[in-house]
Order: sequence, then C-alpha cells, then structure tokens
Amino acid sequence: MSQSVRPAPTAEPVSTDVPTSSGAPLLDRRFGRDEIAVVRHEVAGRLAAVGLTGERHQGFVLAVNEVITNVVLHAGGQGRAVLWLAGGSAWCTVTDSGPGIPAQFLRPPEVPAAFEVGGRGIWLAHQLCDEVTVATGPIGTTIGLRIALPRRGKPS
Repeated sequence: MSQSVRPAPTAEPVSTDVPTSSGAPLLDRRFGRDEIAVVRHEVAGRLAAVGLTGERHQGFVLAVNEVITNVVLHAGGQGRAVLWLAGGSAWCTVTDSGPGIPAQFLRPPEVPAAFEVGGRGIWLAHQLCDEVTVATGPIGTTIGLRIALPRRGKPS
C-alpha cells in the first residue's frame, strides 16, 4: 500500500467482504474531534470481522484510539486513518497535517509518571502493538501501528 496522502471524503465506501492480504483497505476515512468514538468503533468492528478478538483486539483498538486522539488534541484537530491487512497482520496508519512531533518526544517512550496528566498515548501504543513507526516533519506526521493476526484455528 502506498504511504502517500490523498484527499479523502469523510467516509469512503468499504467492502463488507473480508479482504485478502492484498492490502485492500478495511477502513479509509478522515476524522475530527466529533468522530473519535465513531472511528474507534469502526476499527473494532472491522478487526473483529477478520478474526482479531480478545485482549489483542482491545489493545490494538485502544492504541488506534490514543493516536487519533493525539491528532485531535495536538495536530490541528483532523486526520486520516487507514486500516488494512497484509502479511498476516492488521496495519493502521494515522496521518495528520500538523507541525510535526518535537524532537524531545521522538525518543523511545518511558513509563509515564503515576500522576502525570497525559503523555501515555504513544507509550501505550508501544506496549499494545507489535510494531509502531513514526514519520514526522513540518507538514505532518504518520504513525503506523501493526498487530499480528491470529493464525487460523488458534485463539487470539
């Protein structure tokens, strides 16, 4: 799947068929402050439909939610989420057109202090996903999240 950003309507039609590993998107939509819960529920439903369940499902959905919330709070309020399957994994990229992530926040995340307000989103993503990538600069940021799907016949 190409990582280039293209304009997208608020919600694009998505096939209800379970996609193959060709990278066909399960979800491709723009979001803003009012759509955080909607995107979270759409991601949860699409992942359940392809067999990701249990704690790994809940963890990945939480990681996606944290990243889209960061976009709304820190990167201009709007972004784009794309969810697809490839190579036995579910992938989600969340892209914004904010000013980029400051350098001091790009080092590997440490456990946030117990009473610290905020600062847990990227740390949680690293704990809950099999892979987290960050591409950032003055014209925006893309966070990539990956979680391996269960093998057929094995519980997630």
